[in-house]
Amino acid sequence: MIVVEGKIKGKARPRVYNGRAITPKDTINYENWVKLCYQQQGGKHLEGPIRARVIAYYKVPKSYTKKRVQAIREGLEQPTKKPDADNIAKIILDSLNKIAFDDDSQVVELTVLKRWTEEIERVEFELEVIE
Repeated sequence: MIVVEGKIKGKARPRVYNGRAITPKDTINYENWVKLCYQQQGGKHLEGPIRARVIAYYKVPKSYTKKRVQAIREGLEQPTKKPDADNIAKIILDSLNKIAFDDDSQVVELTVLKRWTEEIERVEFELEVIE
């Protein structure tokens, strides 16, 4: 499992200036952070069809009431906040192009989960070749 600590980011749309599409700086920075984490944590280049599992852990806000935090601990409330699950998967997979695989089109099975945590906010993901 590869762990990317820090505030969770989703893939942002490119902004168009004078007819040129520019990817926002925070998106580029987060993609570089994902690449670095993958390489530092022993990520390998994979060939063939790939199964990807991405889990985004959102920190429980300090402003939540004790009752609401208890509901979260019991699994009664899930994080329905931004960024969207598909944008989280997109930024993770796009950043791994040419690093973990030749192209993210190799991912044929994708699971994205959003969960609460009382620890550090992070995204965890794993990639495996489907035999």
